[in-house]
Amino acid sequence: MSLGLVYKDERHIFDEIEKDTPALIYPLFEQTGGVRHGFSTRLGGVSEGYFSSLNLSFDRGDEKDAVMENFRRIARTIGVRCEDMVLSRQTHTTNVRIVTEEDRGKGIMRERDYTDVDGLVTNVPGICLVTSYADCVPLFFYDPVRKVIGLSHSGWRGTVGKIGRRTIDTMADNFGSDPSDILAAVGPSVCMDCYEVSADVITKFKENFGEETWTDIFYEKPNGKYQLDLWKANEHILLGSGIREEHIAVTNLCTHCNSRILYSHRAAGDKRGNLCAFLALK
Repeated sequence: MSLGLVYKDERHIFDEIEKDTPALIYPLFEQTGGVRHGFSTRLGGVSEGYFSSLNLSFDRGDEKDAVMENFRRIARTIGVRCEDMVLSRQTHTTNVRIVTEEDRGKGIMRERDYTDVDGLVTNVPGICLVTSYADCVPLFFYDPVRKVIGLSHSGWRGTVGKIGRRTIDTMADNFGSDPSDILAAVGPSVCMDCYEVSADVITKFKENFGEETWTDIFYEKPNGKYQLDLWKANEHILLGSGIREEHIAVTNLCTHCNSRILYSHRAAGDKRGNLCAFLALK
């Protein structure tokens, strides 16, 4: 029995792990055997009300004990430990932090001593990188040659600032990763059909993306608003950073279209929980 998610097309981008606390995984990553990873749904947790049920945010007003139990449940599904997680501190920046052994447990088992971090990179086996979502784009990276991983949060500001490229550059500059070796995934997030933006946002995209990409990533409507495709914009960033097309998995799963099963800010506003992306080297 499937989770009841509605995909935009027939491509097999995800496998659905149908446990008591389900998760989504990428065959592209799973077949390497080198990482544990997953993306949560809002199913299988203990949170109540509009947090129902697998809320993974300590900062939205939910009961701390409930959120902690939710993390324990999704950790079991993915095969990681809460003690090994390192959480971002997202503020829509393009800042990428190199995570070391000293960071293990920060954001979940102990306080973070950093802020303004939307991307995480590590080469430490066992550490599980964690970033949070409710329509913005998760970006997963795995270099199976150098054994390096990255996980980044890319809303429209992060996409304009090309946090995907910054994450790849961090992997290359600090750990010797060759972009042509890196596997990358654009994760579940709001689709173009559901993402209306104003002209000032599009002005930023015009300033940062070549004109040849514009018809791919946005179009203007009669009301003067635009529909923006963050999936395609991030795909352009990844390809432009040297990642091979066959190494990229671009989502076909919209959080807004599936707001019963995935948290969506556009659907629920502030009365919601958060999803999380998880990625760890074995």
